[in-house]
Amino acid sequence: MACILLIEDEEIIRNALRRLLERNGYGVAMAESVEEATTRHDVSSFDLIIADLRLPGAPGTDIMHHAPAVSTIIMTSYASVRSAVEAMKSGALDYIAKPFDNDELLLAVQRAVKERRLQRQNAALKADLNRDYPVAGIIGTCAPMRQVFARIGKVAPTSTTVLVLGESGTGKELVARALHERSQRADGPMIAVNCAAIPDALIEAELFGHEKGAFTGAVGMRQGLVETAHGGTLFLDEIGELPLAAQARLLRVLQEGEIRRVGASASRKVDVRLIAATHRDLGQLVEDGHFRDDLYFRINVMEIRLPALRERGEDIHELARHLLERTCKRLKRPPLRFSKETLERLGSYSWPGNVRELENAVERAVILADSTVITPDLMALPDRERPGSRNADNGGAELSLEDYFRRFVLEHQDSATETELARRLGISRKALWEKRQRLGIPRPRQRSMGP
Repeated sequence: MACILLIEDEEIIRNALRRLLERNGYGVAMAESVEEATTRHDVSSFDLIIADLRLPGAPGTDIMHHAPAVSTIIMTSYASVRSAVEAMKSGALDYIAKPFDNDELLLAVQRAVKERRLQRQNAALKADLNRDYPVAGIIGTCAPMRQVFARIGKVAPTSTTVLVLGESGTGKELVARALHERSQRADGPMIAVNCAAIPDALIEAELFGHEKGAFTGAVGMRQGLVETAHGGTLFLDEIGELPLAAQARLLRVLQEGEIRRVGASASRKVDVRLIAATHRDLGQLVEDGHFRDDLYFRINVMEIRLPALRERGEDIHELARHLLERTCKRLKRPPLRFSKETLERLGSYSWPGNVRELENAVERAVILADSTVITPDLMALPDRERPGSRNADNGGAELSLEDYFRRFVLEHQDSATETELARRLGISRKALWEKRQRLGIPRPRQRSMGP
């Protein structure tokens, strides 16, 4: 039950409001003045304060100085634009003029109580995250993750360009968001762009905007995503997929702090902080002529390398339990737990798709579960240790990630579609196709359906 403090000096109105609020399920405490309210009650403990503007002694708005975290509705029979503006400037959530409609008052109360409840929930969640993990939203206590947290803490308050490296599915966007939220640009926008998801022919117009008539189909002027991020952070995921022409434009943004829309004759100033991410070897791309060396040196000012999930030890169990709890709540399922065998398999599997693959496996298991225990079959975990572990079926020789990818695809491609393979690997179908091409893994021929 939400508790409301009612401060009103007229007894008839005070009692009428109390009855109205109590009939609608609210607990009500009353006072005739701000002084009485602060003397008799812990005003900061209420979910909402409703105070008359004109009271004996101090005005009703003064109660907000004693309980700044509690939402306050100011009411008065002396309604005017001036008093409304002054009340809202003082921090009042709402302003109601007497005589007021009961439904109008109840709607304002319901909205205020809901906002207060959300504020408390958010504060509790933030407190839990700050207590348990150095960076909100990123779970991990292993040594490599502690190094990631330390580097985020050092570079976030600056405007330095950051390059986030790591395999697909390791959480590079989470790091980018943590950097933004801990920066001086936190009140500005964060624009996230997946460079691999935009066709080469459109990416310059998407990033830098275009003028009307700049190309076929440009029926009007359009602001680009870089310009949209002005005053905030621009996160370019998979920057290694950026075409060379777009790389040249991006270099100008970093060097001169300006952009030129496609088809424009003049440049525009922009103020953005760039965070780039990739799972590819940019140094090798530079050597192969697919990435500009001057841009590489510009974005590689501060590097944060995310470990693969298979390198994170007991973090796997911690992450899995967190994802299980979160998924159960999201899917409105009762609490579930992992069996001992499942936990063992979680630790021995190599997770080529990293945290994204783990998240997908947990969600699938929650959907399929008929009991309160998650067994290995529900997560489709193989009955073998991670490649490179002492009892692996490869004779003890360590497999590289690419060798494991090749083995996984060849073993499962006859029984799974490309979509299913990509989902189990925790990558997109486009990424699966690109990796097939690079590693020379042909797709199986379609089986003949007969005459």
